[in-house]
Amino acid sequence: MSQDSWKYVDSGDAPNAAGFLPKLPIPYQGTDDRLAIAEMAEAFGVTHRTLHFYEEKGLLHAARMGPMRVYGEAQMRRMAVINACREIDMPIAAIQELLAALDGAGSQKEADRLFEATLRARRRELAARQSILRRQMQRIAELLEEGAAGDADPQNENIHLSPLETECLGFMAEGHPAAHIARLMDMDLTAALTLEAGLVRKFGAHNRFQAVAKAVLAGMIASE
Repeated sequence: MSQDSWKYVDSGDAPNAAGFLPKLPIPYQGTDDRLAIAEMAEAFGVTHRTLHFYEEKGLLHAARMGPMRVYGEAQMRRMAVINACREIDMPIAAIQELLAALDGAGSQKEADRLFEATLRARRRELAARQSILRRQMQRIAELLEEGAAGDADPQNENIHLSPLETECLGFMAEGHPAAHIARLMDMDLTAALTLEAGLVRKFGAHNRFQAVAKAVLAGMIASE
């Protein structure tokens, strides 16, 4: 960014202007310590409108160099945090809470701890969502198969299993309890129990042991 005679004006209310932030890479390799809004947008792969939106939400603060909006190093570092959070689809409200907490951090260690805690919380949220999606996808598969089968007797029809069901059935045949199957399949206990219940229904059985027995009789599991 070229230097000119415009006076650099910062109102002094830039959040965390001299505070602590997680040490994330900044995608800017230039030598200037301030970026105009166009340079800021290009560096972080966002639009001018996005930067304006972040300012409206109090996530960023632009100073002035004459008529231009410019961002200093602290704001570049803030933007790196914002970008990282948006990459994992963190809600704006959650980012606001994180940055507010970081503004009050008294040390780099505290800032790093706050960021790590936020990431771990987000990972738990995504894991829970993944389990819900798995259950929903499994239920959709069951409904589609039930619709295709109509009122046919399951003992007289070929039973089709998804890869997830086949894996679960194999663990059931080995005698693993639902809690262990959940760990083996990297899902929560509720998802494993839902998967088992679906298999029991699909085989027209009354329990997991009867479902396994019917699978053996159908040649879907090798008998010992």
